Amino acid sequence: MLFSGIPFLYYFLPCVLALYFSAPKKWKNAVLLVSSLVFYGWGEPGYIWLMLGSILCGYLSGLLIERFRGRAAAKGVLTGAAAVSLGLLGCFKYADFFIQNFNTVTGLSVPMLKVALPIGISFYTFQILSYVIDVYRGDVRAQRNFIHFAAYVALFPQLIAGPIVRYSDVASQLESRTHTLSGAAAGIRIFVLGLGKKVLIANVLGELCTAYAEAEERSVVFSWMYASAYALQIYFDFSGYSDMAIGLGRLFGFTFPENFRYPFLSGSITEFWRRWHISLGTWFRDYVYIPLGGSRVSPGRRLWNLLIVWMLTGLWHGAAWCFILWGLYFAVLLMLEKRFLLKHLERAKIFRHVYVLLAVLVSFVIFSEADTGLAAETLKGLFGFGGLPLISDTQCYYLRSFGLVLLTAAFGATPLPKRLAEKMQQTRTGAVLFSIAEPVVLGLLLLTSTAYLVDGSFNPFLYFRF
Repeated sequence: MLFSGIPFLYYFLPCVLALYFSAPKKWKNAVLLVSSLVFYGWGEPGYIWLMLGSILCGYLSGLLIERFRGRAAAKGVLTGAAAVSLGLLGCFKYADFFIQNFNTVTGLSVPMLKVALPIGISFYTFQILSYVIDVYRGDVRAQRNFIHFAAYVALFPQLIAGPIVRYSDVASQLESRTHTLSGAAAGIRIFVLGLGKKVLIANVLGELCTAYAEAEERSVVFSWMYASAYALQIYFDFSGYSDMAIGLGRLFGFTFPENFRYPFLSGSITEFWRRWHISLGTWFRDYVYIPLGGSRVSPGRRLWNLLIVWMLTGLWHGAAWCFILWGLYFAVLLMLEKRFLLKHLERAKIFRHVYVLLAVLVSFVIFSEADTGLAAETLKGLFGFGGLPLISDTQCYYLRSFGLVLLTAAFGATPLPKRLAEKMQQTRTGAVLFSIAEPVVLGLLLLTSTAYLVDGSFNPFLYFRF
């Protein structure tokens, strides 16, 4: 079930809200847990038991780690919990990838498992891992109420696409949270804006990307249109979904962490990854990079740590070489920045933004293609290799058809819309007009998004495959 789908918007969510707000306070987490299981089971009924088994393992591990704190047994439980979580993730997500490559190298024919990838397994596995590690470190107390813990892991707003919410961020909210009209209004606003980003921008840009993939005739301009469209599509697709998750969390009294902060305005790749998929970046920083020694080691070891983290970051996104190459590509850029590039970028205010945009566009071309050969063809097209023309009549048509949405997306990826809204509210008259216009605009945005969905238009969600 997608947030940007009619069944969720007009059937599932209203029913859950009615049940949740009519339930006594002590039953609210139970309502959320059951609702989340229904939400997950809608698309993955066979894998509910896998998720519940992972939850039970994390729950029991937390209790045992706290009981044996300070003894070797606690470390043993942590190791076992990590082995189970990562073992399940490896089996379902990476087994066939490794078997296929093993067969290629050895010439053998080991049969592949051919198991379907459980939706959201990368996200809930990382949440469980962060919980047991934090309990082991003594950063949080183990949760003794199984319903509370299960609700934290399975909570449907962030279950299938994040943000990766740490237990420490919501521990107190699981026990007690307040519900206010202002909080609900903020949640609705964030959700509807996220829905508009996903449906009216990301989906339309996805149509252009599909047209490029199916085109028999390409050009340099068309390649750049595709690279720009895909980078913006994945941004609005994922940030829109994150906004919807954050908005839904606010409706139920939870405050989830911000996941995107205008990443295309970054002045370096280092800054870009502080603004893009923030919850994933901080997870790898706190649970992989820093335990490896972080930056407080020799320069050679620091570069090695970066290489490991970014190879794992790429692999987290999918079991394919394009994702590994994508992660290593960023590892090389970050290494260069840490060695000497950052100090030069600080003095080149215009060039640094051009450098980031170019580097990011190239990265998402690598990211977008499961076949590295196809990615190489697109990269050659970007830089005029391969004998492609500059532009053709067909691509002029696409430029006219999608030019406005590309410009709208580029504008929407900056803080300018937010700043204009804030500036409007600085005067008394502007504040009154804004208070009237905001619900009207949000209502129109919801209606337009609904009409687009009812029409049966293109409505993928890119991060389902991760």
